Amino acid sequence: MKPKIVIIDYGAGNLRSVARAVAHVGFEPTVTADPHDVQDAAAVILPGVGAAADTMRNLRLRRMAEPVKEYIASGRPFFGVCMGQQALLSVSEEGGEHECLGVIEGRVRRLPAGQKVPHMGWNQVRQTSPHPIFEGIPDDSYFYFVHSYAPEPVDHSVVIGETAYGRTFASVLARDNVIATQFHPEKSAAMGLRMYANFLSQVA
Repeated sequence: MKPKIVIIDYGAGNLRSVARAVAHVGFEPTVTADPHDVQDAAAVILPGVGAAADTMRNLRLRRMAEPVKEYIASGRPFFGVCMGQQALLSVSEEGGEHECLGVIEGRVRRLPAGQKVPHMGWNQVRQTSPHPIFEGIPDDSYFYFVHSYAPEPVDHSVVIGETAYGRTFASVLARDNVIATQFHPEKSAAMGLRMYANFLSQVA
């Protein structure tokens, strides 16, 4: 029986490219807005583009917020991408203050003035701690970013990758079964596909 790889659909874009990336590395993705699919998943990916307020509203409207937190608490593999990373923090300051999932304590803050925002395009990720998600990925590899805000976790030990853009921000977070990236691995060519393959190797 193939492991159930769930990609959460909460009305944001970019689902097809995530699904293609998962299929490319040898898995069959289930793109779903059904909370019951999260409950029996072998791995969950929360992708996303857009604003924090819309993301959290849609997750709650689709009754996904609590199942996602329960899934993470179960210890099974979870991957948050871009807005899916920011949603893991306590609060986002995008368009006011918006309560997020609170899985990782911290705030999501706007990138500093003086740089073009959104931060869009290829940038390097410096690996600050060794982690299986980086297997086969050279330090300072380039990944594709599209964002105006970035996470600032209270516990810096969860930061395993950083990127410089006006300031140094956390571009990869890891804690226990949770991995999250500010960039889009599915838009990051070979290194991004390798990252998805590394994540899904946990359920192979």
